Amino acid sequence: MARAFPLDRLRNFGIVAHVDAGKTTTSERVLFYTGMSHKIGEVHDGATVTDWMEQERERGITITAAAISCNWSKTEVVDRKDKSQMYSFNIIDTPGHIDFTAEVKRSMRVLDGAIVVFDGAAGVEPQTETNWSYADEAGVPRICFINKMDKLGADFEASYKSIQDRLSKKAVRIQLPIGAEQSMRGVIDLIEMKSYSFEGNMGMDVVPGEIPEDMKEMAEKFRAELVERVVEHDDELMEAFLEGKEPSLEQLKATLRKAVIANELFPVMTGTALQNIGVQLVLDAVVDYLPSPLDLPAVQGVDPKDESQVLTRKPSDEEPFCALAFKLQDDKFVGQLTFFRVYSGSMKSGSYILNASTGKKERVGRLVRLQADKREEIEEVFAGEIAAAVGIKEVKTSHTLCAEGDPIVLEQISFPEPVVALRVEPKTKNDQEKMGTALKRLSDEDPTFKVSTDDETMETIIAGMGELHLDIIVDRMKREFGVEANIGQPQVAYRETIQREAEAEHKYIKQTGGRGQYGHVKLKIKPLEAMEEGATVAKNVTRDDHFEFINNIKGGVIPNEYIPAVMKGCKEAMARGFLAGYKMEDVSVELFDGSYHDVDSSEIAFKLAGINAFKEAAAKASPVILEPIMKVEVRTPEEYMGDINGNISSKRGHIEGTEDMAGRTIINAKVPLSEMFGYTNTLRSMTQGRASMTMEFDHYEVVPPNVAEEIKRSRGVKTE
Repeated sequence: MARAFPLDRLRNFGIVAHVDAGKTTTSERVLFYTGMSHKIGEVHDGATVTDWMEQERERGITITAAAISCNWSKTEVVDRKDKSQMYSFNIIDTPGHIDFTAEVKRSMRVLDGAIVVFDGAAGVEPQTETNWSYADEAGVPRICFINKMDKLGADFEASYKSIQDRLSKKAVRIQLPIGAEQSMRGVIDLIEMKSYSFEGNMGMDVVPGEIPEDMKEMAEKFRAELVERVVEHDDELMEAFLEGKEPSLEQLKATLRKAVIANELFPVMTGTALQNIGVQLVLDAVVDYLPSPLDLPAVQGVDPKDESQVLTRKPSDEEPFCALAFKLQDDKFVGQLTFFRVYSGSMKSGSYILNASTGKKERVGRLVRLQADKREEIEEVFAGEIAAAVGIKEVKTSHTLCAEGDPIVLEQISFPEPVVALRVEPKTKNDQEKMGTALKRLSDEDPTFKVSTDDETMETIIAGMGELHLDIIVDRMKREFGVEANIGQPQVAYRETIQREAEAEHKYIKQTGGRGQYGHVKLKIKPLEAMEEGATVAKNVTRDDHFEFINNIKGGVIPNEYIPAVMKGCKEAMARGFLAGYKMEDVSVELFDGSYHDVDSSEIAFKLAGINAFKEAAAKASPVILEPIMKVEVRTPEEYMGDINGNISSKRGHIEGTEDMAGRTIINAKVPLSEMFGYTNTLRSMTQGRASMTMEFDHYEVVPPNVAEEIKRSRGVKTE
């Protein structure tokens, strides 16, 4: 089976936005115009292709990232003649709701570019900022699409200014809307200095024309600004421009492409997907400005046997096979689907690969190309492509799949920790057996969904990114796995930490009739400091995001074989917490002295000595409880502003500032999560349903003493 498209005509990109900005509506137009669907599905009708889950169609939101493969024919000038070139697109439509932010984060890792969709009446919204930061982390080039220009209150200039103020000064207009709200009827291309209208069935016919007379002066002004911004990225063009020479259309596009790929410029386009205006031009811009796999540097990884050895894989079919599994999905017909992005080489169905993250060999049963919930079987997958495999058993999100003879481990995707937890209990014994299977599959699919058991009550605790996230999980358990369960009230995922340095010593000695137990350790604990970027970890230090263990044992006073047991004991003590049983974080532990017994010492004795020494040290180190603080944005008519500010302050919230946007006041605040359960309903009743609210996790903060006492009491801990 030969490659269908050369690498330079392949584009892997995502469509990302805040909830309700029109992302899925835009995706539906893309499918229609590329010929993948013969009818446009609308979100409000529950008939979209990319929102295929029952819960998505009922609620009108995207929950899971949907992958789609399609082709786009673009007319290009080759040797002064118009020629049509076909391009292959792999598109991922991602969720906009903060509770499903993991879908965006993992998608960013495997995409080469992104279209960021904005609501023309709202501009930059909170989740847009989060998605933008994920794209910054992954270095993903972006095109901005200011959508919904037909909506009441739509304002292109205000939205453009919000992108520049809140996201990046590198944003640059390459289009202007013709009209707004009900009079929105087309767009002006500032590069080609043409107007475009969209006629025929569903705006299929893109009709070029002259720029309206009343907009010529504005178009010329903004084009001059655009040319100036673009030529800055090419010394020769800049020199010629300063001498009064205008760059040609080809030079302008080539330089803009180079700047976009380098994340130096972000082109801003506009339209309204619902009214079928502007989407085809966005697809042309994907071809013109977003990178192919060849435009990006070779992917880097490490040798699994020697992690200090950095390896690279170029985007070529000739290189050894290397891919990253970025998503697992349970499918009722074929079992588990593993979504992966191929960085190098090729792989055939039925072949054997190495899961370099586990060191295990796996056989790939079948390969499929995705069309949301439908799939097309393929024989082989090549460098740069996104596909899914059936039959890979022991794989998790972020695992590296590669050729057996050329192992490489790519950097893992990191995910935020859950902030809300619930107790779940099956209604019947039959449900109990099914619930275990359902929860395992769902947690395999979603790295931000965690399942644990309360050690004291033996109840099952599920944790996620928000109330909606857990609501969807419970709904999926019922519909997909037939599990009926009773659900407890949402609980906040508190954390514990220490505020100062402390030392402790513990001897664990136990004598019985036979061999005894002996373990003796001296520990020093202190708050963990953040590592500077580029800093390396010393050989005697073991470190992860929230824990550090320093082995400072000299002269063999504790044999090397017992030191991992001490570390394990410290980690176990941290998992149980000290004040209220919540997991401890951001602690550095130094093991600096101790002793052992030739006969009685054992791993279990040193582990128990580690647990007890850690507890004793934690008691002296000013332990505190931390609570998640949420970044809250409320959009409200001005007359309700005073009531909302007062209400937020009563919830231990801190107002950070206000701004005006499209006739509404935006209130930005930081509020503890524990105060925000059910706040949407409170806000609706306070404002007669006219205000809206979004929130996302921001950081952890020490809880006030009176709240800490209340938390301890609720956990059955005796307080003074």
